[in-house]
Order: sequence, then structure tokens, then C-alpha cells
Amino acid sequence: MRQAAAVCERAEREFPKAVGEVLDNALSNLAMRRHLGLRSSREIENLRDFQRLPFMTKDFLRRSDPFELCCTDPGEAVRVHSTSGTTGEAVIIPYTAADVRIFEMIVARSLRMAGVQPSDRVLVTPGFGLWTAGAGFQGGVESLGACAIPTGPLPVEALLPFIERLQPDVLIGTASSALLLGETLAAAGKPSPFRSAVLGAEQWGEKRRKTIEDLLRADTYDIYGMTETYGPGLAIECGCREGLHYWDDLFFIEIVDPATGDTLPDGEVGEVVVTTLHKEALPLIRYRTRDLASIIPGQCACGSTFPRLSRVSGRCDDMITYRGVNLFPSAVERLVAEIEGLGSEFRLVLETRSGRDELAVEVELLEGVSPGERAELLSHRMKARLSATPRVNLLPAGTLPRTLKKSVRVVDKRTNK
Repeated sequence: MRQAAAVCERAEREFPKAVGEVLDNALSNLAMRRHLGLRSSREIENLRDFQRLPFMTKDFLRRSDPFELCCTDPGEAVRVHSTSGTTGEAVIIPYTAADVRIFEMIVARSLRMAGVQPSDRVLVTPGFGLWTAGAGFQGGVESLGACAIPTGPLPVEALLPFIERLQPDVLIGTASSALLLGETLAAAGKPSPFRSAVLGAEQWGEKRRKTIEDLLRADTYDIYGMTETYGPGLAIECGCREGLHYWDDLFFIEIVDPATGDTLPDGEVGEVVVTTLHKEALPLIRYRTRDLASIIPGQCACGSTFPRLSRVSGRCDDMITYRGVNLFPSAVERLVAEIEGLGSEFRLVLETRSGRDELAVEVELLEGVSPGERAELLSHRMKARLSATPRVNLLPAGTLPRTLKKSVRVVDKRTNK
């Protein structure tokens, strides 16, 4: 109780005055006004008042015409971006010119936190077009004064000549694309020119980090964000890599219990809820991201006063149910990481056989490692810790599919789901 009270006092002190301006902007829009149930921002005087406001969800954004939600004149929108649609119908977000400038500033600030220098050449491999990452990263690299190499997600064979000729210092992409690129360079006997890699858009654990860093001979930095909050750059790791610094002058972050919506104390894992403090076209107010993380108490050893989030440990909607047991891929990933000789790549395959759900965990072995008793060990630990008894299939290194986008961790073939 004492810890929770201290957290509430800290949060109350740090509750940003900019929230009033955000609410004033939102209340200029009829649909937003109805959603919030407010007539004036003066009704919100403190954090407790603010936390009585309803959450904003992806379903709310999906159901609404994006231009009808615009809190500026819709004619001021200069572009739109869209979510990937991997969890349902895509969400379309309009941006004003000021939104674009802030987005590029956020990315530049994030890259600087990760040690990117104006003299660097930066390979930008995320997609362009409707997806926000490519354009945001290119704009951020250029705002920093570095040189962008905006290839987008070319086939890895097509990337190799650019890498060999231009010798980029920094790679920007997903962890999956970095793994594929590192394996391809190693197979071709070509050295990696990268000093660092900034990787986002998917969850990736410490075992995968080590694999990528060994292949690329580069430091890796986890970057976090989503289209709804501008794009990548809401938070990023510094050189200490003990959490991701988030920009509390631009975002107000709460951690809530996914089931009850109650605010959780620092250090406790819950759902990340974001309020944008300067977004013009479509401000987010108490937006439920479905991502699971915690606020790390205390100041980082790097000296930055920006607060920190833990790395995302999973998503509320990643959960699968197998024979009455709720499983998260992130929990399986942690068990895989504990067993020496197993690689970082795995997937869960669910099927229906004779009317019953069956679960197989497919895991790659490291190069040159024999199966031994590793399958039995992983199966035993899953039964003991996760109450699930899967069939474990150990595969040679490089067997599971590789991608330039996000790795698929769950393949659900069940006919009775």
C-alpha cells in the first residue's frame, strides 16, 4: 500500500500540464467530445480526474472515419499512414505538417540516444507507403544530419550489393530482417559493415539479440512505437540497454491492469496506455496499446532523466488457449532461452487431431549441436511452469522460415477454435 501511494504521489507530481491543451484540442471534435464525455478540459484538474476518462481503443479508431476524428480542419492533413492490420482491420491515421515534423524529431532523438552520428550512413529497410516506419525513419535520419539509404524491404539478395558498395554504419529494420541479413552475409562469407542496428516492430528476446549481434558484429537497440502514436520512436534503448527511455515531454504513459484497467505501481508489468501531448490531427487520450511492459523506477546509469519502460514482454492479444491453459509466446521464448544449445528461433503449431487440441513447439538447434535430452527438458519445463504438455520438435539451424518483416510465432491450424 505504501509503495502504491508513493507511486500515485509521483505520478500526480509528474502529471503534465500539457494534458489540458490536448483535451482542448480533442474537445473541438464532436466525436471525440462524445467519446470523452466532457464539455470542458477544466473538468480535469488532476491525475485522478484524468484516470476517470474512458480508454481509447483500436476498435474505436477502426469504427470511426479518420477524417471525422480530425481535431484540426481535415484539409490540414498532409498525409495518412496505416497500421499493418495484423490484428484486424487496419487503422488509418492522418498527420498534419506539424505532426510530421514532430515525428521526424522523435525519430532523430531516438537515433541519437542509440549512438547514431550525423556522419553515419543508415540503411533503412522497413516498408514505405502506407506503413509509417520507412518514411519516419528516413525523415528522422535526415533530420539528424545522417545519410539515409532508403531501400525499404528489398529481397535480401538485392540488398547485398548496396551494403557492399555503400558500407552503411547502421541498420534499421526488424529483428527478423536483421537475423536474415546476418545469416545471408555469413553464408556468403561477407563481413558485416554495421556498427549498430536499431530494431523494432516485433518482440525479440535476449537470445535472439545475442544471435543477431554475433552475426552482424554490431550492437543492437530495441525501439518501440506504433502508427497510432506517430510511429517508431516512442521509446528506445540507450547504451546501457536497461530499459527503453520514453519521451515524457511528448507522451504521458500509464501502466494498467489489462483486466481491470486499474493503474499499477512502477515495476509491475501491465498494459501500456499512451496519451500524446502534442499530436494535432488525431490525438490519443488514454490509448490502450495491448502491449505488456512496466515503468522502471529510478534514473538510468546513462545519466538521462527521461523515464524508462521495460522491454515489451508480450501482448494482451497474443495469448493462445490450449486445453484450458493460457499461453503467451513470450513465456515460451524465455524457457527456450534458458536451455543451452537451443537457438533463438521457434514457433508454436496448434492442430486438431481426433477432436483434441495438440501443441507442437518447433525449435531450432544451434549449429553443430545434437538434440540430446533438450526436447525432454523443454517439455518438462513447459509442463512445470506453464501447465502445458507439448510435443517438442528440435530442428537443424536455419530450418524455420526467415522474413524481412515480423516472424510468425504461432501457427494455429485448429478446426475447432
